[in-house]
Amino acid sequence: MEEKIAAFRKLLEIMDELRAKCPWDKKQTIDSLRYLTIEETYELSESILQKDMDAVKKELGDLMLHLVFYSKIASETNSFDIKDVLESITDKLINRHPHIFGDVVVKDAKEVHDNWERIKLLEKGNRSVLSGVPAGLPAMVKAYRIQEKASGVGFDWEKPEQVWEKVQEELNELKEVVEEDAGHKKKENELGDVIFAIINYARFIGVNPEDALEHTNRKFIKRFKHLEDRARQENRPLHELTLSEMDVYWNEAKKSD
Repeated sequence: MEEKIAAFRKLLEIMDELRAKCPWDKKQTIDSLRYLTIEETYELSESILQKDMDAVKKELGDLMLHLVFYSKIASETNSFDIKDVLESITDKLINRHPHIFGDVVVKDAKEVHDNWERIKLLEKGNRSVLSGVPAGLPAMVKAYRIQEKASGVGFDWEKPEQVWEKVQEELNELKEVVEEDAGHKKKENELGDVIFAIINYARFIGVNPEDALEHTNRKFIKRFKHLEDRARQENRPLHELTLSEMDVYWNEAKKSD
């Protein structure tokens, strides 16, 4: 523990020195760091998806620097400092884990999650369960969080089979408006319902839809690059390959997945 505290203290000392002496660090603000933090978060996500633990360690270090940097900047206006940040998250963890630090009894992880959401609602005095979902989240992540929060107060399906039936129902409704050529808005609405239902089904079967889609994106890119490589080997532009030829190379790529 002492070694960990010493390492954190060293980072704080370095941040103080950089803020005092480095021209770039001296000019940074909370606003100027914001987009850099977003970039670092995506780099961490990339490392996690690649299961590169050494890269995960480095990216966590970059994010840790940002947390310390924000706290240093805020301390200069007496808004808060790193001590306040750490105490805030410590208090939150204790308050939201009454089954550990209190006398509440839970039977599984879902009950822990549901308690967390209920306590969070009381803490913030929110009028809506969904008010804690940031408006700026990407649509897929937002849908997943909306469904999680609604589930936390009991508004949910009971079984995965029910959710799958809802997916089928939404698919049929989309098929109908497409066949009727019902107009862009209706098609958009029904497609949105299909995607929302599929995200909900993913939640029920324990699959994160964002991760699933990203893995599929990567798989498609890998296979498509194989097509391009095979076309180059034959000295032919990719668009000159027939679809059947592309299928052969695509299946080659699938075998190496």
